Amino acid sequence: MFEVREWTRSDTARLFRAPTAEDDKYARGVVALRTGSPAYPGAAVLGVEAAWRSGAGFVRYVGAERVADAVLARRPETVVGADAGRSRVDAWVIGSGTDPADRSDAEGVALREILAGSAPVVIDAGALDLAPGARAPFLVTPHAREFARLQERLRVSSTDDARADDARADAARQVAAKIGGTVLLKGARTLIAAPDGAVLAVEAGTGWLATAGTGDVLAGVLGAVLAANPDASLSEAAAAGAWLHGHAARIAAGVLDGGPGHPIVALDVAEALPSAIESVLA
Repeated sequence: MFEVREWTRSDTARLFRAPTAEDDKYARGVVALRTGSPAYPGAAVLGVEAAWRSGAGFVRYVGAERVADAVLARRPETVVGADAGRSRVDAWVIGSGTDPADRSDAEGVALREILAGSAPVVIDAGALDLAPGARAPFLVTPHAREFARLQERLRVSSTDDARADDARADAARQVAAKIGGTVLLKGARTLIAAPDGAVLAVEAGTGWLATAGTGDVLAGVLGAVLAANPDASLSEAAAAGAWLHGHAARIAAGVLDGGPGHPIVALDVAEALPSAIESVLA
């Protein structure tokens, strides 16, 4: 029986460093996002914002023109447009703010090409159905309801007490083994399961984090951490990203001193990421 290992601040610090004079933008990681949709353009904006604020040196956005315009309005330093095959990509983020029911044939082909590549992929929300069969290293990021649908699709049995920590860890292990990828099961206590059965637990957030769009921010953070740490395991990079995301939420909500805090929105979390990184590096 595998134990669940608690992920800590010091564990997170191992995956972050201040850039040196020898670093250029590529050394800090290149993140590409194919996220958002005309119905949910904000998901792309939030993911791109989070990738930049998590320290990525280069961020590319690929998506509908209307969504790209929204991304550029918020983050004009982003490169938009399809990758012509000449650009380096260290990590992809796909699926945030999309609905598989609205996916065109061309979009499906493009996503499957990403999942057949060599760069690691963060698979979120509307692209979770494409995870089975992916050849690229990948990380799926379901919340509880998405995870239940994934279990059903994979014919992985669920339990009557799906919220119990042991049951969640066991279910995450089963799904990771079944799809051959890493699973980040979101929650107040986030669990990251590797295909070999190892599970990490991250408990660094706040209840104020339960608000729309914070999952899109997390996806961007994960993309940046993966891109900057090509030699790290997907599970450790995912745990570091989840810890940073939770810590940024605590900063944004004002709960670091033990007080009750206050409501936040997803963009508050993204904007607190640089402060969270600074505290990790201190």
